[in-house]
Amino acid sequence: MSSEPTNVPTHVAVIMDGNGRWARARGKARHAGHRAGVKSVRATVEAAAERGVSYLTLFAFSSENWKRPEEEVSSLMGLFVEALRREVAELHRNNVRLRFVGALEQLGGGLQQKMAEAQQKTAGNTGLFLNVAVAFGGRWDIVEAAQSLARRAVAGEISAADIDEEVFAGALRLADIPDPDLLIRTGGERRISNFLLWNLAYAELWFSEVLWPDFDKSDFDMALAYYAGKQRRFGHTGDQVEAVKC
Repeated sequence: MSSEPTNVPTHVAVIMDGNGRWARARGKARHAGHRAGVKSVRATVEAAAERGVSYLTLFAFSSENWKRPEEEVSSLMGLFVEALRREVAELHRNNVRLRFVGALEQLGGGLQQKMAEAQQKTAGNTGLFLNVAVAFGGRWDIVEAAQSLARRAVAGEISAADIDEEVFAGALRLADIPDPDLLIRTGGERRISNFLLWNLAYAELWFSEVLWPDFDKSDFDMALAYYAGKQRRFGHTGDQVEAVKC
């Protein structure tokens, strides 16, 4: 199998699932799985940059994850701080631009500050654009966008008739980048778990049985190869798509 598909997605989104099951299978606490998963994050970022992907969005912590045991949440927050301290310099050296999206105000002040510093440090980079979704949920994003547009309407800046799909999409958190072309979910589950609900409307979906801590560049390449073999029609027929190519 070629490691360099000719049809490379511009934007790949990833649901990193299976850390807890990976740890349980080894008789370890869940936080051990999250810690082991950091190397898979590193491998995926490297693979995306090497394969020519322009945007990578990782689902690190969802709105619903706050419901998990306090010990696990606290461990995750600590891991975020540790990973930022250890990884940001390397990301910067490799020209990666880092951004965090989500209800960041729900996070601790120290973590928010480190995230802001990481974003500022890498803001001028021109390579891979890495989005990390933290305290993020697709429904939350849609509600936030609706509220933002409602405030603008009340202020007289827009009317209800002005709000079409393009205007609404412009109020979402990832409005400034293309929608994902490919969604990868590890861990064997086949659902999108309230991730980028609006943005994934036409994404190709690749579900891997591999638990996240075991996910490596070869697994990423399998997803890219799957994507390369798809004909993206966006509501058109296959014949129409081929006619446009001609």
